[in-house]
Amino acid sequence: MPSDISYFKSICRLSKAFGKIQSRKKLLELIVESAIDTMNGKAACLFLFDEEKDIFVPAAQKGLSKNYVHQKPEKAGKHIKKLVKNGYIAIQDAVNDKQSDNHDIKAAERIASILSVPVMDNEQIVGVLTLYTDQSKKFSKDEVSFLQALAEQGGMAIERARLIGQLRNNTKLFHDLSTGINSTLKINEIMHKLTTGLAKALKAKGVSISLIDEKSGELRLVECHGLSDSYCDKGAITREKIVPVVLDGKTVIIEDAKSDDSLSFHVQNREEGVTTLLAAPIKTVNGIIGIMQLYYGYKKRFFDDEVLMVNTLAGQAGTAVQNAACYLTLENEMDDLKSDIWSHRSWF
Repeated sequence: MPSDISYFKSICRLSKAFGKIQSRKKLLELIVESAIDTMNGKAACLFLFDEEKDIFVPAAQKGLSKNYVHQKPEKAGKHIKKLVKNGYIAIQDAVNDKQSDNHDIKAAERIASILSVPVMDNEQIVGVLTLYTDQSKKFSKDEVSFLQALAEQGGMAIERARLIGQLRNNTKLFHDLSTGINSTLKINEIMHKLTTGLAKALKAKGVSISLIDEKSGELRLVECHGLSDSYCDKGAITREKIVPVVLDGKTVIIEDAKSDDSLSFHVQNREEGVTTLLAAPIKTVNGIIGIMQLYYGYKKRFFDDEVLMVNTLAGQAGTAVQNAACYLTLENEMDDLKSDIWSHRSWF
C-alpha cells in the first residue's frame, strides 16, 4: 500500500501543474496517471457527464484498451445515487460482483478490482474517476481518500477550464451580439439577431422574446427561434405563474418544464421536447418591457456566469428596442414638422 509520503508528493505535483498547465485535457491526463502510479493500478479513467446525452463519456484514460473504454458509457449513470450517498464505490471482484457488469469484457481486460469516486463541481457530480487493478484487493480508507482528493483536483481543473472557456465565449458572444443588435434600428432584425445568436452560443434548443403591449398591457410574442410554429402559437405566456416574478425583475429557472406547477403548457412542453427553461426580464432605464426565454431539451444546469450573460444581453435587447422606439418617434416628429412647414409656405 502506498505511503502517506507518496500521497503527499502526488498531490504536490498536481498542485504545481495547476499553475503551469493551461490545457484541461493535459491536467485530466495527469490526474489519471497520478492515480495509477501512486496506487499501483493497472489503469484509470476519468469520465465526464454529458448533460445533453445524459451519459458519462471518457475524457482521459490510461491503461485500458479502446474497446473497453467505449463499452456503453451510459452504464456509469446507474451508480450515481450510490456515489452520492457513500462517496465511492469499491468492487473487489469485478468479474463476478453484481455491482459490476460486462463481466466477460472485464475478464478479457484482466481487471480484478475497481474503485470509483465522484468528480464534483459546485456540489454536483460532473464526472467519475475510476481506478482499475489487475490484482484483487480491498481498498483501504486512505486509498479511497486519496482517489477522492485526486477527483477534487479534477473538479477544480474542469471548473477552471470551463471558466476560461466561458470567459472567451462570453466576450465574443457579447461583442458579436452587441454589434449585431446595435447595427440596426429595425425591431424585427434586432430580435432575430439576438435569438439566433443566443441559441447558438448557449446551445439552446430555442429562444423566444415577448414584449409588453403598451395599449393592452399584455405580453406578446415578437420572436421565436428554434421551436415549432405550433409551440410558438400555443397561447399567451401571461397564463404562466412565473411571469409576475420575471416582470418583477427576477430571472427564473425551471428545471422540469414538463411538470412544474409554475408553468401551464405541460403537454406542449412534452410534445416539443422542452425540459429546462430560463426566463429573464428585458429591462430598460424606464422599467421592464418584456421577457426573454431560453429552452433546452435536457435538464440543463446553469452556471452563475451564464445567467449573468443572459441577463446582460436581455438588457442590451431592452436598450436596442428603446433606441429603435426613440428613433421612430423622432422620425415621426420630423415628418410632422416638415409637413407643418410645407403647409405654411404661403407665409413667406
